[in-house]
Amino acid sequence: MASQASPAPGESGPHPQAEAEPFDLLLPLRSTGNLENPYPAYALIRTVRPLLELPVPDFDGPGAWLLTRYRDVHHALRDPRFSVERIRAPLIRENLERLPDFLRQSAQGLRSMLIVDPPDHTRMRKLVNKAFTPKRIAALRPHIEEIVGQLLDAALEAGRFDLIHDLAEPLPAVVIAELLGVPPEDHRQFREWSSQLIAGIGAPSAAARDTASSASRNLLGYLADTVAARRREPRDDLISAMVHAQEESDVLSDDELLATSNLLLVAGHETTTNLIGNGTLALLREPDEWRRLCADPSLLPSAIEELLRFDGPVQATVRVLLEDVEIDGHVLPKGGLALVNIGSANRDPEVFPEPDRLDVGRDPNPHLAFGFGTHFCMGAPLARLEAEVAFQALTKRFPDLALLGDDAQYRPNPVLRGLERLELSLA
Repeated sequence: MASQASPAPGESGPHPQAEAEPFDLLLPLRSTGNLENPYPAYALIRTVRPLLELPVPDFDGPGAWLLTRYRDVHHALRDPRFSVERIRAPLIRENLERLPDFLRQSAQGLRSMLIVDPPDHTRMRKLVNKAFTPKRIAALRPHIEEIVGQLLDAALEAGRFDLIHDLAEPLPAVVIAELLGVPPEDHRQFREWSSQLIAGIGAPSAAARDTASSASRNLLGYLADTVAARRREPRDDLISAMVHAQEESDVLSDDELLATSNLLLVAGHETTTNLIGNGTLALLREPDEWRRLCADPSLLPSAIEELLRFDGPVQATVRVLLEDVEIDGHVLPKGGLALVNIGSANRDPEVFPEPDRLDVGRDPNPHLAFGFGTHFCMGAPLARLEAEVAFQALTKRFPDLALLGDDAQYRPNPVLRGLERLELSLA
């Protein structure tokens, strides 16, 4: 059994215990290398100890392993013995009091399709998939082009361009908010809450974690109010569609409806923000590839796939072993956690020739940036479209785009990998 958090020195009797130190699931990724470039450390682990057992202090149950090779990551993402339901892991259950409250909520009950297995996952996803059909996504292109044009016009007028603040954050945030029915006057507040929430996951400071917890409560409260409003007065948006489905056929419970709305709002823009930010930085650090893309717009689709592979917005995910699983003679025991390192898999030389070289024409490119199997990212077509429109506009309007210095600052979350800001010259 896991050791319980000890009282602070000098505490006893009826006095309350000191707050437990947070249980840091992301420490293994943070310790493999700095935020600026974890890939050399990934390569070392992948070569020396590709299936790495992680130290878990004060716990004698089934522990945690880091998977870094493409073949192991691909296997874990498609094998139903690797569950997304993290609460099934004793390591999670017995450390709930040490989780930040926004993570504890998802582990204990506020479940989205991201952390449930079939058949619940199938039931929940079937409804939301209706909003992400190829036809519906393709129909969004003119509006996305309009938004990108307006954002770039504003940046040009201001004379300074922070790619994250001026384009990469507002574009996907506005698009997903509009799909769900968040009114324009609330877009800025929503973006602030979402950014605080993401920044707090894995943040080393208690203040950032507290801010994230507050943002989570505010966001969920806002969504609960929106759901109630759509019950009274439905509109042509996704939240209204989910409310209608719930009332007609009981497809979603109240908690599932709220959790799904929250997932779509947050995941629907944070990862695309990071794709545009990380991708632009990678291209401008390789000016030959930037010029190549500017000269040949037909490379845009393959360039997006390469940017997803080269420095993807989601570096890892977590799975729980539902039974013993053997990999290369090592047994991962039932109940253990697998930290599935997508970022490492996408640089595996067994699959990708010259994996550390950016090649906007790379083909084939079987990257795992959107996952694989049952939980493949349903928002992938929208993310690809938003990124393609953004890079099309940048390469066409600003072929001389350049970095203002090269001191990129990353958010403290090593799993949702992204920049805090990226100052560029438009000249």
